[in-house]
Amino acid sequence: MNQDEKRLQETFTWARSQVYCDYNTILGYYQAQACLEHSRGDSLLDMPCGDATLTAMLAPRFRRVVGVDASGKHLELARATLPNATFHEKLIEEFDTSERFYTVTMINILEHVVDPIAALQKAASFMNDDGVLLVHVPNARAINRRLAVLMGTLTECEELSPFDIQVVGHRRSYTLQTLCADIRRAGLRVTATGGVFYKILSTPQMDWFLKNGQWAGSDFGWGRVGGPQKDWKAEFCRASYEIGKEHPEDCNIIYACVTH
Repeated sequence: MNQDEKRLQETFTWARSQVYCDYNTILGYYQAQACLEHSRGDSLLDMPCGDATLTAMLAPRFRRVVGVDASGKHLELARATLPNATFHEKLIEEFDTSERFYTVTMINILEHVVDPIAALQKAASFMNDDGVLLVHVPNARAINRRLAVLMGTLTECEELSPFDIQVVGHRRSYTLQTLCADIRRAGLRVTATGGVFYKILSTPQMDWFLKNGQWAGSDFGWGRVGGPQKDWKAEFCRASYEIGKEHPEDCNIIYACVTH
């Protein structure tokens, strides 16, 4: 095992259920929904699974669930979340199994790995002949990042922030075009693309807004008042997901569905 790389991965403290958890859990829910819309069969390989927040959202659809992650700290949380799943503490590049899966997910990982082409090829090797690989990455050209460039807090959309590098462990940024280019370089085929969640604020702002925003009352501020009451926070998130389907290039997350 590449111990230097594994030690590096252990230093990153980000976990979906613990860092800006209101927004990241909601974003994860909609990433899971996007995966389920394109999933196949009854077996799932989630690599990396992190703390299994997303794996748990996907798991009810599948008979067999396997997760892979380089971080032992994350896997402690994952095993507590999904005691009936199988987890392996491995770098993706070093994981191996004779088992093949109908659905393989790579959710928010290509931006982390040393060699994204090798990681894609490794993940694709675990697909059944009629399986699908679902690849999600943060979108460098998301609307909140384009706003940040105009505001002057980013010099360019592809710039990595200190949070990206030091807490999350990003090595690169992606657009829909560069994501598809890497997939093709790996010798794989893109069958569909899309986006998840129209995000207009930074992650800390979104998290604060979801916790503290004005979601009820006469000064709700989102148009006509007086009709049937709803959970307006949930409706805002659902609407952000639905409009993101129409404008994937603006979304927080972009994805590709991949086959051999």
